[in-house]
Amino acid sequence: MVETCSVCETRKPVVGVYALTSCYGCQLMIATVEKILQISEAVTFKSFHMLTSASSHGKVDIAFVEGSVSTEKDLIELKQIREDATVLVAIGACSIHGGVQSWDQGLRDYPEMYEKVYGNGEIAYEGLAAKPIDHYVKVDHYLPGCPPDEREIVYFLSTFLFGTYPERKERPVCHECRLAGNPCILIEKGEMCLGSVTTSGCNALCIGFGIPCIGCRGPTPYDTASFDALAKEFKRLGKTREEVLDRLSIFGSHDRRMRQMVEKAYGGEK
Repeated sequence: MVETCSVCETRKPVVGVYALTSCYGCQLMIATVEKILQISEAVTFKSFHMLTSASSHGKVDIAFVEGSVSTEKDLIELKQIREDATVLVAIGACSIHGGVQSWDQGLRDYPEMYEKVYGNGEIAYEGLAAKPIDHYVKVDHYLPGCPPDEREIVYFLSTFLFGTYPERKERPVCHECRLAGNPCILIEKGEMCLGSVTTSGCNALCIGFGIPCIGCRGPTPYDTASFDALAKEFKRLGKTREEVLDRLSIFGSHDRRMRQMVEKAYGGEK
C-alpha cells in the first residue's frame, strides 16, 4: 500500500528535512529551490537546519531524509524520524543506495575499511558500514539524484500538498537521452556510459554535455536494470571485469543483482 498524506488536504502539512551521513547537498538543493519561499508559506517546517536554527525533532506529516546510515547515531536518529513521520521520503543517492561511501560494499568488512581511512585514529561515534535507510526502516517514497533535480523536488512537494503521492521513475536515462536527440556515448564513442541501467529524471543532463552517465541516480527500480547486457557491451569494448564492477559500484553496490550479473557476463574471465 502506498502511503499518502491525507491530512495535507485539510491543513498545512508539517515537514521535516533531515540529514544522516552525507554532504548535505540534497538539503542545499531543497533550500535553493526557486520557489522555496512560496513552498514555505504552504507548509510548516518542523525541522530544516539549512533554513532555520529553530529546528527540532517531533511529529511530522512528511520527513525527507538524506544520507546513509554510517554510524550508530545515524541509526538511532533514523528510527526516531520514522516513528515521528506519517510519510518518509528517502532523498538522494546516499539515502536510497548508500552513496559513494558504499562503494566497497561486500568486498571489505568495516574494521578493514576503518583502518584504511583512519588508521589508529578514533572517531566520536561508533561507525557502521554505510547502508541505505530502507535497510533499517520502511521507506514510503524515493526521490533519487545526487542531488535531486529541482523540478522533482517541487513535484514531490506538490503531490503531497494535493493529498496524493509521487510516482516512482521506472525508465532508464537512455529513454530521456534519446528523446533529447543526444548521440549515444556508449555506441558511437565507446565510452562507459551507465544510462541504460540508471533511473531517469535528470533529462540526461551529463550526456547532453558529452559526459558519460556514472549512475548517480542509482539503478532502475524493481529489478529492471540489465547489468548483464551492459557488462557484455563493456566486455566487447575491451573493459575488464574489475573496471566494470568499479564503475557500477560507485552508486550501485547495494543492488543485490549487480555483481552476480556482471560475473555471469564475464563467465569467470578477468
